[in-house]
Amino acid sequence: MRAHGLALALAGLLATAPHAFAQAAAQGAEPAAPAAVEALAVEVAEAPPATNAPVPAPVDATGGTPVAAATPTDAATTQDPATAPPTGTDARTNAERDFDALYGNGEPYNPVADPTLPPAANVGVAYDPWERYNRPMHRFNNAVDRTVARPLARAYVRAVPRPVRLGVTNFFNNLGQPVSAVNALLQGKPRQAAHSLGRFVVNSTLGIAGLFDPASDAKLDNRREDFGQTLGVWGWKRSRYVELPLFGPRTLRDTFGMAADAPLSPVRQIEEDKVRVGLQGLQLVDVRAQLLAIDSLREGAEDDYTLVRDAWMQRRDYQIFGDRQLDSDQTLPDYLKEENNPLVPIDAIPVTPSTGNN
Repeated sequence: MRAHGLALALAGLLATAPHAFAQAAAQGAEPAAPAAVEALAVEVAEAPPATNAPVPAPVDATGGTPVAAATPTDAATTQDPATAPPTGTDARTNAERDFDALYGNGEPYNPVADPTLPPAANVGVAYDPWERYNRPMHRFNNAVDRTVARPLARAYVRAVPRPVRLGVTNFFNNLGQPVSAVNALLQGKPRQAAHSLGRFVVNSTLGIAGLFDPASDAKLDNRREDFGQTLGVWGWKRSRYVELPLFGPRTLRDTFGMAADAPLSPVRQIEEDKVRVGLQGLQLVDVRAQLLAIDSLREGAEDDYTLVRDAWMQRRDYQIFGDRQLDSDQTLPDYLKEENNPLVPIDAIPVTPSTGNN
């Protein structure tokens, strides 16, 4: 109320100020501010800050009826009807409701709960009760690989041209075809056995002792089989994981399978030690050279032992139980259809053959 009174007084003084100034000019004196103006200025300066006091409502000129005055906050709270929130308990605007209808309700995307994704793959847990033995053996094999096998393989790759290396790989792969043919028969797959035997004959003759691979051009399948896979087909489906010195990942079932395949190896039948040991050493280097491509996948692994074990066990289970889907399932990825799975074979370890004279 005090601020209102000061405003009215100031308005009255402003109305009379021109007349006072004109009278002072006619008398030849310098115009001076009236004393009331000076007192009013002092009172305004000492007045407290203005509050949000209601402004007196203006009076309607026609009937004298007060008209409701808008408060200062009315303009700030006025919204466009297009963006005003709908009536009810939902405080969102229409634009927000449209956005949520298109892109969700604002919750973070959860790919696990996405109903449009296929079900998760059922990956079996590795059977590894001998882990306390396997881990130290894995470290030993890695140490031998870092100091001996991998440097030899890299030097072999740098020194030997790729066509020659491919011929070496074809040569040793061809020597394993008789073992694959026998095990395919034992697994009840005569067609595959015929293909393996046909590959051995064609590549040994037209392929010049297996250095070339004309059998693949003749559409003869190259599927590796061993007695460890045969035991799996016969019913030994679950076998404990074991890491063998120098041989690397295996299972107990595959260890017995290696012993059964050894007498069928053509390399082990060579009686001349220098020739046999030279071929076995070259085969080891060739196998390690093929594995150089996966070294980068193991770099930075949190647990290299678990990575190698699980990857090898999954691949081995597919070789035993999943290869029967190749002819019927066209959706399998290429890496599962790939038969080039280099391992350290039993015939690559330099041992004296039982039929030798030395």
